[in-house]
Amino acid sequence: MKRHEFRCFHRLRVRRAEVDMQGIVFNAHYLMYFDAGITEYWRALGLPYADAMHQLGGELYVKKANLEFNASARMDDQVDVALRCARIGNSSITMTGALFLGERALVVAEIANVFADPATRTSRPVPTVLRELIERYEAGQDVLRVVAGPWHVLARDASALRRAVFVDEQGIPESEEWDGADATALHVVVYNHLGQAVGTGRLLMAEPGVGKIGRMAVHRALRGTGVGSRVVQALVDAARSRGDHVLRLSAQRTAIGFYERQGWRRVGEPYDEVGIPHQAMEIRL
Repeated sequence: MKRHEFRCFHRLRVRRAEVDMQGIVFNAHYLMYFDAGITEYWRALGLPYADAMHQLGGELYVKKANLEFNASARMDDQVDVALRCARIGNSSITMTGALFLGERALVVAEIANVFADPATRTSRPVPTVLRELIERYEAGQDVLRVVAGPWHVLARDASALRRAVFVDEQGIPESEEWDGADATALHVVVYNHLGQAVGTGRLLMAEPGVGKIGRMAVHRALRGTGVGSRVVQALVDAARSRGDHVLRLSAQRTAIGFYERQGWRRVGEPYDEVGIPHQAMEIRL
């Protein structure tokens, strides 16, 4: 089995608790590795798993898991868990996986899941929309849709996501989240294949030629999958199109690295905003 046969990879380091006295991974842990890989597969599809399964009206249950051992992983190895969909039946989804150390496949897996009613555990047909999404992903097609528009068009989806991230998750008071700037801003919402809003942000004009990005929010289950980058890029493109030459934003401290990797630079000293450490940043267009 070759690396180029897969699109979804998840890297992990073998920990001391996962190995025996000789430093070799216990066999049972390989199933845990592949389970982590399947989680990353759903994230690569743009699906927050729990929300997606609730909307689809079912749940995936493991029916069969086969492992073929070629060699062992050892303590401190950095291995890649690779997954692809091998087959979608009427009610089943079969995944093929491999645990790679470099180009070498140490362990190969076949894992079959059945889509079923979560209450009765009786099988159901795999929803057409899920089947289409997996086929799109495996064919290398985009699984996300980016929409830019005014507040009155995108308010319902953008506000629900912002409330979930800023108010419910981070504890920011409702009164601090909403302001009159939403009505004049350009908003961007990223949707997955199920039509669920998974990322959002807005673009304001701070002064002529200077834009300001704000209210960046990504569904907690999809952070680190590129959704935030899609939002930022759409806002940067919109700012460039209207003639802005500088963009500014106020980044939460935990997001500074995310922006720096996209070319933003820090400006001034850190400060607190709504009780959360922030850093002013900017980028020249």
